[in-house]
Amino acid sequence: MTITRRVYFDHNATTPVDREVLEAMLPYFSTEYGNASSIHSFGQGSRAAVERARGAVAALLGAKPSEIVFTSGGTESDNLAIFGVVEGAPGARKHIITTQIEHSAALNSCQALAKRGIDVTFLAVNRDGVLDAAEVKRALRPETVLITIMHANNEIGTLQPLEEIGRIAAEADVWFHADAVQSAGKIPLDVEKLGVDLISISAHKFYGPKGVGALYVRTGTKLEPVFHGGHHERDRRPGTENVPGIVGLGRAAELALEKLSEDAARVARLRDRFEQGILAAVPDARVNGAGAARVPNTSNISFPEVASESLLIALDLKGMACSSGSACSSGAVTPSHVLTAIGLCAADARASLRFSLGRHTTEADVDYALAILPGEVARLRSISPEKKKVAPVS
Repeated sequence: MTITRRVYFDHNATTPVDREVLEAMLPYFSTEYGNASSIHSFGQGSRAAVERARGAVAALLGAKPSEIVFTSGGTESDNLAIFGVVEGAPGARKHIITTQIEHSAALNSCQALAKRGIDVTFLAVNRDGVLDAAEVKRALRPETVLITIMHANNEIGTLQPLEEIGRIAAEADVWFHADAVQSAGKIPLDVEKLGVDLISISAHKFYGPKGVGALYVRTGTKLEPVFHGGHHERDRRPGTENVPGIVGLGRAAELALEKLSEDAARVARLRDRFEQGILAAVPDARVNGAGAARVPNTSNISFPEVASESLLIALDLKGMACSSGSACSSGAVTPSHVLTAIGLCAADARASLRFSLGRHTTEADVDYALAILPGEVARLRSISPEKKKVAPVS
């Protein structure tokens, strides 16, 4: 089969490295190869590049450069925040508050701590995937040491009320961590306004390289290291710095801040047109989380009576890339924990696809998606063993 066009609607899984990011990184693979911890001129050149990047990441978050810890990505940042705070908290009895729809990096970390005897409360969300902040307040205990809530959900894009939760956490004197991997670079972030003590981000979600991320740690936050070794990153994350990756993260942060308003408005317009076209052309399709505030690029749509994996493959054969859920859960046989948590039955959860647009998505890309997707849904429904009579696609 000849593919006449290729369109990429899977930016929540990863984004292409921006050309300016790549150009900024290249010297640090070759001529600028010094170890950033060395005291000679080679090392100090790399150290200066690392610190410039630290300042750029801090600016993206409204933080101080000294509050940025470089990591290998969002998963490590989440682990460092969650395990680090719990290990650093005093007392024998400890309690964590989180939600049922966290990314696996946070969810599995909390579950691992639960197996070690840490009490964890997994709060429910409403049908749009939004947590009632009052539930956080009700869940607080004297032994609560951490609240960890993701900002933008990676599957449905809905945003949590971090500001309100931040006020609750501050009043209770409890550390507050947010996984902002899917919101960084898409919407404005200000750690002071949000009231968070820790925030996780990952470069490859906003046109930086894979394998590098950062954790914002508010000054004064007690955090035990997860790894042990040298005194890198102010004794919080030992190991030789990934200088090319950190430089790429820094440049990606600069570009994200420069382009934030323009990108968000344009991508939101395309996303909305895509959703409207699908809902008009595909009977019974519905957008999950549509009633809540979402990041501008994300659309999760259920196509009842269609297996999402079959539709995913059919679209890929026509040159369209999307996702049946989190990239970290690809190949899972169980339905998405996010979609079941918002009330979808297992069948409808398995009939849902995530479409995530990006900086380089065009009107023509949306036109192509709208041209092929309704027909593929109709074709798969016609051969479904559980097919029902549905209105023909117009």
